[in-house]
Amino acid sequence: MFFDPTYIYIVLPFVIFAMIASARVNSAFRTYSKQLSRSNISGADAARRVLALNGVHNVNIERVNGNLTDHYDPKANVIRLSQSVYDSTSTAAIGVACHEAGHAVQYASGYGPIKLRAAIIPITNIGSKLAMPLIIIGIIFTSVSMLFINVAYAGIICFALCTTFQIITLPVEFNASHRALECIEASGILTEDEQKGAKRVLRAAAMTYVAALAVSLAQLLRLLMLVNGRNRR
Repeated sequence: MFFDPTYIYIVLPFVIFAMIASARVNSAFRTYSKQLSRSNISGADAARRVLALNGVHNVNIERVNGNLTDHYDPKANVIRLSQSVYDSTSTAAIGVACHEAGHAVQYASGYGPIKLRAAIIPITNIGSKLAMPLIIIGIIFTSVSMLFINVAYAGIICFALCTTFQIITLPVEFNASHRALECIEASGILTEDEQKGAKRVLRAAAMTYVAALAVSLAQLLRLLMLVNGRNRR
C-alpha cells in the first residue's frame, strides 16, 4: 500500500544519500585509523583528557565489542568505546573518543539541546511504534468511515515527533564534535596536521545525522501526501 511512485522520487534519493554518508564514515575511519598520533595517546586516554579539561571526573570509560559502536550512556554515566577506538592511538580513534567525551561534558554542563533530547526520548519511542500502525489503520478504515482519517493524522503526528528528535539531535552531535576538537587543540593531543584526520572523521559522522534527518523529513512529507490524498477522496 505504501510503496508507490512518491517513495521513488521523494524518499529514495535521501535513502541513497544516507547510504553514501554511512560508507564515507567507514572509509574515513579506515583511512585515518592508519594515521597514528605522535603523542601515542590512546582513544580512552584522550577521552579522559577531554573530561579532565572540562572538570568532569565521575565518568567511567569502558571497552565495548563491535566496530564504531562508541557511545555515551547517560544513565550509567559511562563512555563505551569500541575495540578499534579504546586502545588505538590513531587520529580517527582519538576523534571518535573525544566526541563521546563531548557528550559526557554536555550532560555535566547542562547543555540545553541534550537535556531536551533526553526528555523527549520516551515520547519519541512511543511515537515510533504507533506511527505506521495508526497511519495504515486510518487509511484502510476510511473506506468504512472518513472519521478514521483522524487516526491516520494521529499517526502523522507520531511520526513528526520522531522527526523532531532527529532535528534536535543535529546540534547535539555538532556541538559534541566542536567540544572535542577544541579540547584536542587546547591539550595538544594531536598536532595541527593530525587534527585534520580527526576533523574529517567527525565531519563524515555528522553527515550521517544530516542524512537521517533528510530521510525522516522526506518520509514525513510522503506520508502526509498519502493521507491528504485519501482525505480528498
